[in-house]
Amino acid sequence: MAEQDHQDYRDSDISSDSDDDCVTIAISYRQNTHQLQFHTEATVAALFTEIEETWDIPVSNQKILVPKGAMLKWPVKEPDALLLNLAGKTLKLMGSPSSEVTAVQNMCERVAKREAARREERAKNKARHRAKPNKAASASSQYSFGQVKPLQGLPRPERSMALLLRLKEDPGIKATMKKHKFTVALLTEMEPLSNTQSNHEGTSRILGLNRNKGEVIELRLRTDAYDGYRDYKTIRKTLCHELAHNVHSDHDRHFWDLCHQIEREVDAADWKSGGNTVSGESSRYVLNGQEAYDDDHGEDDGGWTGGEFVLGGRGKASIGGMSRRDILARAAVERQRKEDCAEAKAVEAAAKGWRPCQRQQPSDDGKE
Repeated sequence: MAEQDHQDYRDSDISSDSDDDCVTIAISYRQNTHQLQFHTEATVAALFTEIEETWDIPVSNQKILVPKGAMLKWPVKEPDALLLNLAGKTLKLMGSPSSEVTAVQNMCERVAKREAARREERAKNKARHRAKPNKAASASSQYSFGQVKPLQGLPRPERSMALLLRLKEDPGIKATMKKHKFTVALLTEMEPLSNTQSNHEGTSRILGLNRNKGEVIELRLRTDAYDGYRDYKTIRKTLCHELAHNVHSDHDRHFWDLCHQIEREVDAADWKSGGNTVSGESSRYVLNGQEAYDDDHGEDDGGWTGGEFVLGGRGKASIGGMSRRDILARAAVERQRKEDCAEAKAVEAAAKGWRPCQRQQPSDDGKE
C-alpha cells in the first residue's frame, strides 16, 4: 500500500507540474521542426539521448547546430550544461537513422562485391586473351624475316641496318609476304666486291641472292666503292625478285609471273608514293653468262643456285680483279685529281684578276 501511495504521489506530482517547470527545445530535422520538452534541470546529454530514442539516430551520428553558437556533437565537452540555456533557439539536427545507415552500408557492400566480381572477370578475360594466340600478330611475325643483320667490317653498318629494317617494315613487303606466306630466316647485305665480275663484254654485278628458298637473302646495298648506297626502290625490287625464288628456283615463265605479281603488290601497298614506281628504272638478269630481260620473260637453263638477281652493265671502266684496297685507293686518287683541278682553276682565275664567289663561313654564334 505504501508503494502504491508513493507511486500515486509521483504521478500526481508530475501531472501537477506547470509549464514553468519545463523547458521546450525546438529541433529542426529534415525541413520539419519538432518541439521537445525537458525538465528545467535536464542537461545537454539528455538531449542526445532523447534524439536517439525519437529518431533512432545513434548518439555518435548526431550533429546539432546551435544558432550563433558552437556545434554540438558527441562526446560533448560540457555534458552537464543545462538545456535551459538553449531555450528559445531552434537547433538544427543532422544525422541519419540507424536503418538508413545500415541500408547504405549494405548497398556499399553489394557494390563492392559486384566490383570485385567484375575485376575478377576482367582478370580472367585478360588471362584467356593472353593464353589465346593472336592470329593476326602470329601471322605477321611468322611471315617475315627472322633476323636482320648488316655485314661487319664495312663502313657505317648502322646505315645498312637501318636500310634492312626499312625493307623489313616496308608495307608492301609485309603485305606480300603475309599473302604468299613467305618466311625468310635471315636478311643481310651482300659484299659488293666479291659479287662483281668483269670480262671482255663488260662488268656485271650480282644484286641479290636467295639461298635454299628463304634460308638467307642477301641484297647489294652499297656501291662498288663502299662509300655510298643504291636507290631504295631498286633494292626493294631486287628483294621482290629474291622472294619469288622462295617458290621457283629457275627463271622460267612461272617465276617471272610470280615476280611481276609481287612487284605489283608491293607497289600497290606503297601508300607513301601512291603506289607509283620510279620511271626509267631498268635492270637485267645475267643467267649462266646470258642476258635475259625481265620484261621478256626469258628462261634459263638452271640459272644460279638459289637464284641470283644480277645487274649487267657495259661500263667503259672495269674493276674486275681489283681488291677493295685498290678500289678505295682509286677513289681517293680521283678525289685528289678533282681537288687539284679546282685549285688550278682558282689560281688561273686569280691571275686574270677575278675570284669565284665564295660562301661566307658562319660565325661562332651560328649567324652568317
